[in-house]
Order: sequence, then structure tokens, then C-alpha cells
Amino acid sequence: MKKKIAILGSTGSIGKNLIDIIDKDKKNFEIILLSANKNYLELLRQAKKYKVKNLVITNNKSYEALKKNNKIKKYNIYNDFENLNKIFKKKADYIMSAITGIEGLSPTVKIIKHTKKIAIANKEAIICGWNLILKELKKNNTQFIPVDSEHFSIWYGLKNNDDLINKLILTASGGPFIDLPFNMFKKINLKQALKHPNWKMGKKITIDSATMMNKVFEVIEAKNIFNINYENIHIVTHPKSYVHSIISFENGLIKIIAHDTNMKIPIFNTLYSYKNKKKIDIKNIDFKKLNNLDIKKINFKKFPLVKILKMLPKKNSLYETVLVSANDELVNAFLQNKIKFTDISKKLIQFIKKNEFKKYKSITPSKIQQILDLNEYVRFNINTKSI
Repeated sequence: MKKKIAILGSTGSIGKNLIDIIDKDKKNFEIILLSANKNYLELLRQAKKYKVKNLVITNNKSYEALKKNNKIKKYNIYNDFENLNKIFKKKADYIMSAITGIEGLSPTVKIIKHTKKIAIANKEAIICGWNLILKELKKNNTQFIPVDSEHFSIWYGLKNNDDLINKLILTASGGPFIDLPFNMFKKINLKQALKHPNWKMGKKITIDSATMMNKVFEVIEAKNIFNINYENIHIVTHPKSYVHSIISFENGLIKIIAHDTNMKIPIFNTLYSYKNKKKIDIKNIDFKKLNNLDIKKINFKKFPLVKILKMLPKKNSLYETVLVSANDELVNAFLQNKIKFTDISKKLIQFIKKNEFKKYKSITPSKIQQILDLNEYVRFNINTKSI
């Protein structure tokens, strides 16, 4: 029997990688839902190729364009995720949530009850609404697997392991500026910041890698997913991006999880369990990289945003939404050449230190709408007062 799956964000890089994997094993999968924001032509192409009946396209203009296409009468087309009960008559076997941004939170929470297993690649959902996600996972007995290479590697390293964790160590490539002298940072331009040495990613996440903000987010994710204190999570630089995480146990043992800089590896392993005995095309072990891992402590002068971790509350709060939303707007301003690269960290730290926003450290989100409303409020404030 074919496994029934759905892909939220099927036209993005994660979604496309998952579809490439499925394409090699089409006889074992049936895709029952695909979603996208604007790219309705790619969504339609995917739907035709894999005979998918249910499509969600959230951008209004793209939705209207898709509806007007005279070749799509056989598809059920939706503009939002309010009709999931119509689509899922029974639980899917696997759902990938790969919608980017805070917009992915609500669909992720809503769709959990419709699947046996959910793989989440949406950072913002895990950072801002983890307690809401966890509640749904427990309520619906849904298995969760993280997709980010760092968190997947930790999840994999902890599987079937009851030993007490001493430390979780996340590796960071350091982006394009790991070796750039600090006195040159003021001269960094957009073209330089978008040249990541190891990964092909979207512009926003590439800038987050250059500022090291992506690692701040990943530490928050790790704290939430693995229920471990910030004090026990550390970041180190590892320019080759071959090792993705290091787990230190109280019994003295250390696990190092490594793989090529290829997101198909964690995605493949969220789709298949070890019992399936499926294989993925992989390169031989790179002993040159293993012999020179070049793992070092963070240079806080170059990457001051890492210090934000000391400002975060121990429990899930709305303060994380302030952080995510403010950073999004500042990165967007840099992408539009409105501010300098070094302004991202400077303005972000100044903004989240304001008393107006520090109060959110003591408020745990109880509804998705709280997060969405605060997201809008923070973005408005950043644009009117900091940019």
C-alpha cells in the first residue's frame, strides 16, 4: 500500500529535494496535498506529474491565476489551510512542513492532527510556537522529526539512547566572513554577504548565516526540541560544515554526527525509517575533512549576535517572536541596501533591549494569534523607529 504524504512548501528548496527523493520511489508514495505561496506554475507542474488533487496557494494573485487556468478543473484549489478536514479523511503517513517564515506556524499546528509523522523545517514555528506544537503532537500522538541538519543529527544521535546528555554542540560554518579581519566588517557589501562557501540557500537564511543569527535560532530550537537548558548548548565554528553536531554524554562518551553538505540526507532519513532499508546516493567518507575539522570557539567581536542567547528566558515566551520578527525586518532592510551589514546586529540588540519588549519574556503564548499579532507589531516598530 502506498504511503500517503503531503508537502507544505513544495516549491521551495526543502520541498523540491523531498520530491526528488520521492521521484525515485514513486511506486511507494501517493502525494495528497501540495502547497505554495506564489509559485503556482511550479505547483501546477508538480501536481500534474504526481497526480495530486489538492493544492493550496496562499498568495491571492497566484490563487486567482491558478483558478483561471482552464486546465485545472480536476484539482481542488484552496487559498488557505481551513479545509484540511475535507482533504484528510484519515491520517496521512508523513507530512513535511517547509513553509518559510512565521506564516508557516499556523499551517504546521493545524496539520499535526492529520498525520502520523511530521517533519518540520520551519524554524519560526519551532522557535515561536513550540509549546503549541508540542501540545498538538502529544494530543494527536504524532511523531515529530526535525529537518535542519543540526537538529536532525542530534535527533539521530539520541535515538534509542537513554544516556544523560552533558552538552549539545552545534557547528557553524561561519559563513563567508569566518576568516575576514574584524576591521573589514564595516566594508561588507550585499554581494559578499550572499556568497556562502558551503550551502546554497535563500537570501534571508544566507544573511542569517553570515551574522551567525541562524545559530542563535538553532540553539533556541535545540533547547525546545530536546528539552535542555541553554547552558548545556554550545556553538563552535567549523568552516567545512562536515560535522553537524557533537553530543557529549555524562558517561564520558561523545558522538559526532557528520555528513556531506547535502540537505537530501536529513530529508531522506525523515521520510524513511532504518527498517525500510532504503539507500541514498552518497559520496565516500571525506577523510581530508575529518583529519582537519578546524573546530574553534566563536569570535564574539565578529559575531556579537551570539551574545543574545544570554538574554533569553528559560521557558518558551513571546520574546522569541520579538527576536525573530525584528531580525527578519533588519535583514530585509540590508537586502534592500537600506542599512549596513554591521547595523543588523547593532540595531537588533538595541531593539530587543527596550523595556517595551522585555516584558514579553514572562508571557508564554497560548494562541497562535498572539504570535501573529506581536509579529506585525514588532515589524511596524522596527520599520518606523530603527530603519
